[in-house]
Amino acid sequence: MFLTISTTGTPERPATDLGFLLHKHPDNAQTFSTSHGRAHVLYPEASAERCTAALLLEVDPIGLVRRGKGKGRGGAPDSALAQYVNDRPYAASSLLAVALATVFKSALHGACKAMPERAAEPLPLRVEVPALPARGGAELVRKLFGPLGWDTVDAEPVVLDTAFPEWGDSRYVRLVLEGELRLADALNQLYVLLPVLDDAKHYWVSPDEVDKLLRAGDGWLADHPEQKLITSRYLSRRWGLTREAMERLELVRLAESDGLDVDDLDNAVDETTDTEEKPVPLAEQRREAILAALRAADATRVLDLGCGQGQLVQALLKDVRFTDIVGVDVSVRALTVAGRRLRLDRLGERQAGRVKLIQGSLAYTDKRLTGYDAAVLSEVIEHLDLPRLPALEYAVFGSARPRTVLVTTPNVEYNVRWETLPAGHVRHGDHRFEWTREEFRDWAARVAGQYGYEVAFTPVGPDDPEVGPPTQMAVFTHTSTPTPKEDTA
Repeated sequence: MFLTISTTGTPERPATDLGFLLHKHPDNAQTFSTSHGRAHVLYPEASAERCTAALLLEVDPIGLVRRGKGKGRGGAPDSALAQYVNDRPYAASSLLAVALATVFKSALHGACKAMPERAAEPLPLRVEVPALPARGGAELVRKLFGPLGWDTVDAEPVVLDTAFPEWGDSRYVRLVLEGELRLADALNQLYVLLPVLDDAKHYWVSPDEVDKLLRAGDGWLADHPEQKLITSRYLSRRWGLTREAMERLELVRLAESDGLDVDDLDNAVDETTDTEEKPVPLAEQRREAILAALRAADATRVLDLGCGQGQLVQALLKDVRFTDIVGVDVSVRALTVAGRRLRLDRLGERQAGRVKLIQGSLAYTDKRLTGYDAAVLSEVIEHLDLPRLPALEYAVFGSARPRTVLVTTPNVEYNVRWETLPAGHVRHGDHRFEWTREEFRDWAARVAGQYGYEVAFTPVGPDDPEVGPPTQMAVFTHTSTPTPKEDTA
């Protein structure tokens, strides 16, 4: 099992800097123990003009079969082909990917104390893998590596036997990659895509593989056109892990599109406390007001947009009239908490068929959200920056267009009644604004007129004669088809 990495240089910036970046001296041949054999690092050539590092992995096929108990670990059906006679010692696979991570660990992380500036900049690289299993053929190899910045992706099929050309090509290719990339980026791409192309892993795929995938795929996997295939194959088609990885990658994409950090976007759950608003009776009153409005609207198919930890979804499930309930949130953590709250893994078939949790951003149109009787945005809009509200308005009222939309939001005037809330403070650290009753009514009236709805208002909680209720609710009812408008998301 063999792989080479080459680069070129000049007397001022010699190619032998590759030794510093890989943390392996060109004058030495080194051997490392891996979980399934020995890895050798050597330099067939090392000059100022050109330097090549080679990784040779000697696999112990007997030890591999014994560790896998002859069954092929991690969903790899051929990792023990014919017991002790197989292609594992010769063809690049997850074994070589593990050796890359073991031998070039610092280089994969882009760390180089001796030459940090060289580690951070692109280098002219040439990567060769003489025997690479490619389930999907040369075309799939080009689809996987082509979008990653390589100038050349040459995947030459290896014939089964040169003496019998009529037998055709094998499932192996000779891979050559050329281009200017950071060394760390090239190594991470190989770490992920070698087992993806082989479509097999020699070890059990556990939940921590999701973290490994996202770490190695940082900066390229979230926008890769073959993201779904890469994720599914890398995780050995384990559906639960694949779904988790896809949700987290979607969160990365949404954060990048908005110029935010993932943690800033995925902040719907306070990890130390339950985020349900205090006092609890008000939260219960809010849910009861929403349920009453949904019943009055004769809604059966309901969207909970920004469902958070799933309190409202849980309440909807208790009423059999709600036959199709969808909770939507941008936060993976919130959806995970909601799933545990609802005990989705323990629900009977009929109950499970009534509820679904999906990840999505309310700032973007989503075809999955069309065709529902009602949508609820309970304590959601105040978490958006004001310039993002028009995008939400179009996504909900213009694109999804449910017959009824319920919106609840804090009444800032009531804040003076909260003894524990300092003057001038909002009720939650993530609230971007809190409106007076007049501001909320003006906003609701504008949205209703723009998108063909009527709107009525309902107080939630004790209605103070001076400052109004703690929560205000708008009930939008669809009346007509509005003039088409451009998506502002």
